[in-house]
Amino acid sequence: MKPEKSDTLGEGDDPTGAFGKRNGLAYGLMGFALAFAALPLYVILPNHYAREFGVPLTTLGAVLLGARLFDAFIDPALGRLTDRLFARSVRAVLVLGAVAALLLAAGFALLFFPLVRQPHALVIWATAMLMLTYAGYSALSVAHQSWAAMLGGNEVQRSRIVAWREGLGLLGVVTASLLPVLLGLPATTAVFVVALLLGWLGWQRAVRPVPLPAGLAAPAELAAGSVWQPWRQPRFRRLMAVFMLNGIASAVPATLVLFFIQDRLAAPARLEPLFLGSYFLCAALSIPLWLALVRRLGLARSWLAGMLLAMSVFVWASQIAAGQTLAFALICALSGVALGADLALPSALLAGVIQVGSQPGAGAPGQAAGAYFGWWNFATKLNLALAAGLALPLLGLFGYAPGARDEAALQALVIAYCVLPCILKALAAAGLYGLLIRQPTPA
Repeated sequence: MKPEKSDTLGEGDDPTGAFGKRNGLAYGLMGFALAFAALPLYVILPNHYAREFGVPLTTLGAVLLGARLFDAFIDPALGRLTDRLFARSVRAVLVLGAVAALLLAAGFALLFFPLVRQPHALVIWATAMLMLTYAGYSALSVAHQSWAAMLGGNEVQRSRIVAWREGLGLLGVVTASLLPVLLGLPATTAVFVVALLLGWLGWQRAVRPVPLPAGLAAPAELAAGSVWQPWRQPRFRRLMAVFMLNGIASAVPATLVLFFIQDRLAAPARLEPLFLGSYFLCAALSIPLWLALVRRLGLARSWLAGMLLAMSVFVWASQIAAGQTLAFALICALSGVALGADLALPSALLAGVIQVGSQPGAGAPGQAAGAYFGWWNFATKLNLALAAGLALPLLGLFGYAPGARDEAALQALVIAYCVLPCILKALAAAGLYGLLIRQPTPA
């Protein structure tokens, strides 16, 4: 692979220095667009289909589980494809990004504005459009994340690189939480399409990864077996175990938050943007604080602090009664601070694993980054699939339905929204301490 632009990083360059404000903004704009899509897909969509189209929770859970499992299982293959394209040229990765962005935009619009309304046809339509949307989203995410990992750097530098993407991503989430209520879904979709276009234009102008020296590895050699390379690393396996437990703990309340606000809290619809906006805005504002903590404690211990904060907040949330909107707004803000750690730190830990995991003959450090992020995104999507596929049907089984007001149904909602995430977070925190902090590996 040969350099294609004068701003390509070369040996000895400081990736953080090259990743200044201009390059950080150029790279991070795609993070804004991807996160903009994430909130409607994972938070608004289940509630929208249940209330607007009357899809039963059990059916909706099955559709989301199937589509998200499909999404999860294609990620490793997309990671391998990304590595092959990186071995060919950076331009090939950008072409993949453009195609994926088109698929994502089309699928997103058709998902929220279905062309059919009959119940059976609507379920089939939603399943097909979810698969199309997730395929575009996943291909774009894996390529974008791998790009940053290949820039290298130490713990603090890797954290800053991820912070650009996740910080702008959180701004995208805040925007996506406000626009559906303020302007409606049609305007939200139009803004998302524009954000995707600007994100791709910025991405192609961002600082580029180190090219492979000529003759070091051919594309076919790089791709052979690279999809399984991450699992040969004990450090990666331990990190993935913690990441999945923590991810499910975060995905369950993300799936149920609107049901909790509407039925347990009994809050008016006009306050939903306040709750969601404060959650994601505080997450964005907290990232510099977590980066400062990383300098003192390191990545793993800082992430552990975020988990402990999240557990404390959800214990408080379990005591919330109807009408306590101010208290819940504060809960949203504090849990947003904990979210900042989940967004900025695990990916930086993974980037360190990628650096030490490059095997002789496999190319320069990070050249198999797509394989790692393919499995990483596989775990993320599997978490979301399990959260929707298990939490929604179980709630229905225990008597909860949207609009429920009886005590037994609301208690089931509280257990699912507050207690279950605390248990999973506690298991993740124990795993993080036992597997990654007490058994450190240089990164």
